[in-house]
Amino acid sequence: MARYVYTTGYHFQDLHEMRENELSSLEFRMLSKGEESNCKGQLTKKQPLLECVCHLYIFFGEDYFLAPQSPAMSDPITLNVGGKLYTTSLATLTSFPDSMLGAMFSGKMPTKRDSQGNCFIDRDGKVFRYILNFLRTSHLDLPEDFQEMGLLRREADFYQVQPLIEALQEKEVELSKAEKNAMLNITLKQRVQTVHFTVREAPQIYSLSSSSMEVFNANIFSTSCLFLKLLGSKLFYCSNGNLSSITSYLQDPNHLTLDWVANVEGLPEEEYTKQNLKRLWVVPANKQINSFQVFVEEVLKIALSDGFCIDSSHPHALDFMNNKIIRLIRYR
Repeated sequence: MARYVYTTGYHFQDLHEMRENELSSLEFRMLSKGEESNCKGQLTKKQPLLECVCHLYIFFGEDYFLAPQSPAMSDPITLNVGGKLYTTSLATLTSFPDSMLGAMFSGKMPTKRDSQGNCFIDRDGKVFRYILNFLRTSHLDLPEDFQEMGLLRREADFYQVQPLIEALQEKEVELSKAEKNAMLNITLKQRVQTVHFTVREAPQIYSLSSSSMEVFNANIFSTSCLFLKLLGSKLFYCSNGNLSSITSYLQDPNHLTLDWVANVEGLPEEEYTKQNLKRLWVVPANKQINSFQVFVEEVLKIALSDGFCIDSSHPHALDFMNNKIIRLIRYR
């Protein structure tokens, strides 16, 4: 028979869900300041004892474990969220009782502890600061260049802070309206340089070789941060045999600089990695971009599908045809 041992604290409600015959088969003991009292017997749903439970230990023979119930909380509370520590008050964490945090820290849900005894939540620690600030102020405060709206929305969904979810929806509508009118400007440069490399002709026999190499540079500016993210989902660097999104090379939310090379005749694959020569690919077409003409065509496809059109007033037609400057605008 399982034995339940209690210490006083706050409500433990899970036992209310047990059937009467299950409760009557359980033996309990009340602990007071670490010592057993003489209160011993069977549980029924009518007993007020269920209203003052803190720690619930379940014993099966000689083995026991802590049942899923949070220990009593006291201020201040330190949280370990994905390895990042935050210190706050119980009132802040329970400011929205219907949220997951409200349930966790009012004793309705279990909490985990790290090795230091801090409450542990296995979620993203970086964006939790914005969630915690919302719990404190009921206002959504984000930096101007905030780039993790999708992640923050998922975290808000996880914690089920409904007013925060609604505030994020309003913020996204606001950003979407601001993104409707946009400008895209691309400046292109190309040069030819010589690359030197070794070629293995036979075991322990190498020869020095060289070849001309086309090097491309694209300086991209857009008032639409979302468009640059869209561009980053289509264009990828190929380096060391792997594809990596160009979004990791964003200088700021509105500015991106790309540098890549065309295929070099006779250059061994390992030399691209050794000399840090990146090639550019477009997906899902899986096409390598070996010329500015192909680059311009692919960027135009992406931009036009996102509502951009060519600005007829600028740049000069010759500059556009010669792939030197591209300017597109979007009006919605």
